Amino acid sequence: MAGPEDEEHHDPILDGNIEAEEAKSQACVSGSGERDMAPSAPGPSIHRSGSRPQLDLSKAEIQGNFEERDPTILLPNQSDDISHLALDIGGSLIKLLYFSRHEEDYTNDDGKRKRTIKERLGITNGNLRSYPVLGGRLHFVKFETHKINECLDFIHSKQLHRRDPYPWSSKTLPLGTGVIKVTGGGAYKFADLFKERLGVSIEKEDEMHCLVSGANFLLKAIRHEAFTHMEAEKEFVQIDPNDLYPYLLVNVGSGVSIIKVDGEGKFERVSGTNVGGGTYWGLGKLLTKCKSFDELLELSQKGDNSTIDMLVGDIYGGMDYSKIGLSASTIASSFGKAISENKELEDYRPEDISLSLLRMISYNIGQISYLNALRFGLKRIFFGGFFIRGHAYTMDTISFAVHFWSKGEMQAMFLRHEGFLGALGAFMSYEKHGLDDLMSHQLVERFPMGAPYTGGNIHGPPLGDLNEKISWMEKFVRRGTEITAPVPMTPSKTTGLGGFDVPSSRGSSLRSDASALNVGVLHLVPTLEVFPLLADLKTYEPNTIDLSDQGEREYWLKVLSEHLPDLVDTAVASEGGTEDAKRRGDAFARAFSAHLARLMEEPAAYGKLGLANLLELREECLREFQFVDAYRSIKQRENEASLAVLPDLLEELDSMNEEARLLTLIEGVLAANIFDWGSRACVDLYHKGTIIEIYRMSRNKMQRPWRVDDFDAFKERMLGSGGKQAHRHKRALLFVDNSGADVILGMLPLAREFLRRGTEVVLVANSLPALNDVTAMELPDIVAGAAKHCDILRRAAEMGGLLVDAMVNPGDGSKKDSTPAPLMVVENGCGSPCIDLRQVSSELAAAAKDADLVILEGMGRALHTNFNAQFKCEALKLAMVKNQRLADKLIKGNIYDCVCRYELPSHSQM
Repeated sequence: MAGPEDEEHHDPILDGNIEAEEAKSQACVSGSGERDMAPSAPGPSIHRSGSRPQLDLSKAEIQGNFEERDPTILLPNQSDDISHLALDIGGSLIKLLYFSRHEEDYTNDDGKRKRTIKERLGITNGNLRSYPVLGGRLHFVKFETHKINECLDFIHSKQLHRRDPYPWSSKTLPLGTGVIKVTGGGAYKFADLFKERLGVSIEKEDEMHCLVSGANFLLKAIRHEAFTHMEAEKEFVQIDPNDLYPYLLVNVGSGVSIIKVDGEGKFERVSGTNVGGGTYWGLGKLLTKCKSFDELLELSQKGDNSTIDMLVGDIYGGMDYSKIGLSASTIASSFGKAISENKELEDYRPEDISLSLLRMISYNIGQISYLNALRFGLKRIFFGGFFIRGHAYTMDTISFAVHFWSKGEMQAMFLRHEGFLGALGAFMSYEKHGLDDLMSHQLVERFPMGAPYTGGNIHGPPLGDLNEKISWMEKFVRRGTEITAPVPMTPSKTTGLGGFDVPSSRGSSLRSDASALNVGVLHLVPTLEVFPLLADLKTYEPNTIDLSDQGEREYWLKVLSEHLPDLVDTAVASEGGTEDAKRRGDAFARAFSAHLARLMEEPAAYGKLGLANLLELREECLREFQFVDAYRSIKQRENEASLAVLPDLLEELDSMNEEARLLTLIEGVLAANIFDWGSRACVDLYHKGTIIEIYRMSRNKMQRPWRVDDFDAFKERMLGSGGKQAHRHKRALLFVDNSGADVILGMLPLAREFLRRGTEVVLVANSLPALNDVTAMELPDIVAGAAKHCDILRRAAEMGGLLVDAMVNPGDGSKKDSTPAPLMVVENGCGSPCIDLRQVSSELAAAAKDADLVILEGMGRALHTNFNAQFKCEALKLAMVKNQRLADKLIKGNIYDCVCRYELPSHSQM
């Protein structure tokens, strides 16, 4: 356990690659290059005008940046600054929230092409070269209040108190005029210290208003914010924002405030108690000699309260008091045994004292909260405040009290950002941040790895750049005895990492309740939208595999762990195998291994865990250590090989009748989907033959019926039969998967068929690289290469703005076809093998509004996620299964089985 001597600046997330961005994009170190930062514009403390300036999202555009997960956002009409810093300074802890942004002059080299596509989709934007890029993140940090100077050092090191509201101009404001928002008692106590040390003035915000404002925001905007916790089982609760009020908010800080919340800005403090976190910490310090709150809390995990508490069984000779529903283990009197026993303080174990004290206070809080909920007829009770700390014993005790006294009619619910309610509310009191109306699809939570998560607290300095992060991690790993996460140490030929321990339970060395509060960085991406073709957003669940099942979780964590050495070798090789790349590869492997171990021990550590989240975490971790596109060279080779054989394939297709061609096209998509570098079986295949050999082998094995085979229904819809007319779709969205044969020999020929039938086609691809998936940035060049061999593709690409002033030659004699519909490319807003349709790019949302067919291709998009998704339009899901476990669970089949699932619009009678 880390002692107080190790407690340097403590950031639960250590900011990850955000530090490197800020070091580049802001003059945040002292010296001659330092820029003055302007003060925040003061605003009313409680009631704020609804007409105040907001984020201006008009003509906003997501801009791809391959060094980070969330694309930066161009806001060409944004003129107002967004405030950077707010604090909640309590009696025990300082909670700090800050906003970071990334600004640069962005020159869009393919601006003409993008404008053409966006004009067709109705989302035109202004001159891309004249405005800054504005994207943002919310970070959460805490300090003990008695270490206020460390907090001030942290603020100064990041220059959070100084900002230039117009960084693209020369306009600056002098030092000493800044104002920051602060709530809590420390806003009064430390006002002079902030002025003296940082040259800023504190604007005090009402504490109750901040708590309620922060809670309302989190419950509306963060999808997996609230959860229940009973008998060590954590279950996330989805709150309908339209059915949030009324509720009871119990904020457990040094003391306890109980607030009845009836709506936005409508609340009343109805009760409270002076027995809270301060009581636990104060008495605990006196009785156990612990030097920190976290040390005291961790001590309780080793305790046995029955040695000091008087239980019902002690009174009734070990028996329950069943007549009134009390078990023998129920506490009849906290610390009651100390009365009758002839013992001194030193005769009791500190661990037992800590647990007894914790349960005494937690039961008391739970009972008082229930009584107030009963008093006002409320069914929902949310608990917040840093007393809880995500601590399992604390939450179980409060939950038990609420459940017991309500006879199971009420549930205690907890918040993942429990301790930051006040700080978030203070941040929102700034006039110009525009966060009030953000919804869950506009905020993305990420967990960058400043250092490995191993349970308990993470201690370390604020990291200024990637090199500092890697150095700190290497030092951390060398400490050896304190490492509980699986850290690969076996030498290998490329990276120094060859063997990886499979994450497994480590018994008492890392318990699920040993963790501190797990909060990540909230990425503000206002242009993310809900996919408008989802049939029912409330029931939509992207993940097909349930990782709350221990067997499933252990299996998939093992798969990712076993794939890690190959991934590291590929990533390092993609950058020439330099020493720098090897060092970053080592750091990535350590970081991701620690993530896997953390999730094995506590699956809900980062929120509700699904396979999509797990795969995205891997891609995030790669980008964090600046592996921009690990499979770039592999994708290029596969694209070149596939383009070389495309003319022969198109000639073969054009020689067929319509029915045979449609079947061959679907077979081609399924066969080409075999190319997946995320699959161990497929990686083994690559060592046995060339891409073309594998494709031909796959095509030769395409025997119907497939494991899921709705081809005949799809053919009937497309071509008509039995008196039914052939149907021409207006616009088809084709979600493409892998580079190489998958997109070039599979999806492009299928797109070509729709185009020749007069259907507009939108190819939907990743915004950022993930394994060998094709990206939206790569697709135009691929289409241009294919267009050299096909007049249909050439004219469609020109109409869709993909070939602007392109010099390509007419192709293969297909001029007899009428002028096709346009072919367009949009990014999906993510950088993962899977896709969560609750968060897609504004481009994709705009393209979907006129679409009447969705085609999801590939394991990640059609099986791992969205296999059970229902749409308002027709849907075709195509994939080859490349994992035996997935085949067993999903389709009761085998590896290399095929899925062709065709679905009519939800509730349709077509």
